[in-house]
Amino acid sequence: MKPNLFALTVILTATIHLPTTCSQRTKPYKVCGQLVQCGNTTLHYPFWGLTRPVYCGHPGFKITCKHNVTILRDKSLSFRVLKINTSHRTITIARNDLWSSYCPQYLHNTTYDSNLFNDNNFDQEDVTLFYGCDSTSNFLSSHSFGCGVNDTKNNSYVIGTKMINVDNMINDSMKCNTQITVPVMQSLAKRLAETTDEVSDLRSTLKAGFNLEWTANDDECDQCVQSGGRCGSNLQRSTFFACYFANESFSLACDDENQDTSEGCNGAVENNFYRKWKLVTGVSCGITGIMVLLFVIVLYRGNRLMKTQKAANHQIEMFIRSYGTLGPKRFKYSEIKKMTNSFLEKLGQGGYGSVYKGQLPNGRLVAVKLLAGAQGDGEDFINEVASISKTSHINIVTLLGFCIEGKKRALLYEFMPNGSLDKFLRGDGSHLDWNTLFQIAKGIARGLEYLHRGCNTRIVHFDIKPHNILLDEEFVPKISDFGLAKLCKRKESIVSVIGVRGTAGYMAPEVFCRSLGGASHKSDVYSYGMMVLEMAGSHKHNSCSSTSTSENYFPDRIYEQVDDEEEEELARKMMIVSLWCIQSDPSDRPSIDKVVEMLEGSFESLQVPTRRFESSSTRLFRDFSSSNSQTKVEL
Repeated sequence: MKPNLFALTVILTATIHLPTTCSQRTKPYKVCGQLVQCGNTTLHYPFWGLTRPVYCGHPGFKITCKHNVTILRDKSLSFRVLKINTSHRTITIARNDLWSSYCPQYLHNTTYDSNLFNDNNFDQEDVTLFYGCDSTSNFLSSHSFGCGVNDTKNNSYVIGTKMINVDNMINDSMKCNTQITVPVMQSLAKRLAETTDEVSDLRSTLKAGFNLEWTANDDECDQCVQSGGRCGSNLQRSTFFACYFANESFSLACDDENQDTSEGCNGAVENNFYRKWKLVTGVSCGITGIMVLLFVIVLYRGNRLMKTQKAANHQIEMFIRSYGTLGPKRFKYSEIKKMTNSFLEKLGQGGYGSVYKGQLPNGRLVAVKLLAGAQGDGEDFINEVASISKTSHINIVTLLGFCIEGKKRALLYEFMPNGSLDKFLRGDGSHLDWNTLFQIAKGIARGLEYLHRGCNTRIVHFDIKPHNILLDEEFVPKISDFGLAKLCKRKESIVSVIGVRGTAGYMAPEVFCRSLGGASHKSDVYSYGMMVLEMAGSHKHNSCSSTSTSENYFPDRIYEQVDDEEEEELARKMMIVSLWCIQSDPSDRPSIDKVVEMLEGSFESLQVPTRRFESSSTRLFRDFSSSNSQTKVEL
């Protein structure tokens, strides 16, 4: 007797939604209690950033970390955080643009948000830096330094403080193009005014920074901490203070306009807890019922799963034997465990499983991809071994061996010191320069050209994305993860597969929408174009949190950047080639060898394609998934 369809629906719904609900209830208190460090700086409320989410801080206090230097951005300026004193709610900061030079590219006065910081000057005063001055005064010559900023008239620049009468300096005999002010410690400002060689002390004075006292729901946070909670912001109302408790309840602070609301204000802790207690009770009952249903179904399917697993392992064994001694080396699981030191150092993790760093007996470093359990008929495992065993190219990762013992399956690859491309496309300051990005894009295209045209059997990858591009010590890209790959004859342009292959945002629309034509090697070209758009977009907009889909960089904005004469030429070339690659109609896209030719050719020979984009693949994928994810796509 087959399992009841309603029971299966209940189980599937619970599997999808329960983990999310639980994590949302337990996350704020635990996460906000974890310490996050950048260099010597430890972050607490109201600061957030890195792995500390916004609901653990105040929205106006975002922190980034670049080369172990803590950076706070306020309006048009970036400040180095030198010290944070949580007990006194003070922060010592220095202007990042004046850290190593007196001559920033853009001249801005030092400003800060008065809603976030008090105007307590801590015995500080402003130092004024004059730029582009024209004077022969002996006084000015003793207070000058040289640099060229914004096409100023000459190299005479003057420093002034309150100890110097600034008004007397701006007169007919002395003309300055512009000036900026920077707060410094009063004792250091005085020394600058009195010295005859003021510039020699300027660098140390600016690097000493200045102090500010922050104001961020201080009273509410004090009450929160005293009551055993942790300070943060409400997830739905990010401008309001929230106090998270270990019992998974929370209280909120109201502004003057919302003091009479019954929900989301101080005093709402008991109501929140009562509602959550009822929710937890209901969920617990639901889980109990689901577990009973699961137990019945597991008993029913257990024997069937064992038979399926045995058949899958037999299929893999037959495939391996067909390769004989020509295939990659087979390792025992005990050898895998030994070379990874019992899986000590994890390099990454995904839906496929985890990757660990290992070392062969000859000392060669390897990356061991440990698949998360033996599922299905082993098609992904066979695809990966079969596809990559047929390749030998500088831009294709090398498979050194594999392991299969019962449910344990692993693949051994050459070790890539710089990891995957996706970590360089995040907004954490780890971005690459245009030339490196361009060379990476060209290398990936050459790797795809080899897969599509250089092998005896054409290989369509079906999952080109930054996560599957590995970088060696010289940032040479190598295509990896052939679990979704499809082998076809050289003359075939359309291939046949069952189900959807790829990742939303990078997947060509014809892969999951039959009305747009059949999937082919042109589907890889589309994924490549979306990825290169993301590479170009991440360099220009390096504030996004993580590698997201290329939706953020989609066509309309890209066309505007291509038309920008001031844009970097390599960037414009990448964008133009990408726009050709992501044409909705596969017949309008170039083949990958044509892509390589366009990248290696002159910029003047490139033409911008006509705007013919029906919609992004993300939206198409969403529409398709809602209808039937099991539809057979004739490719």
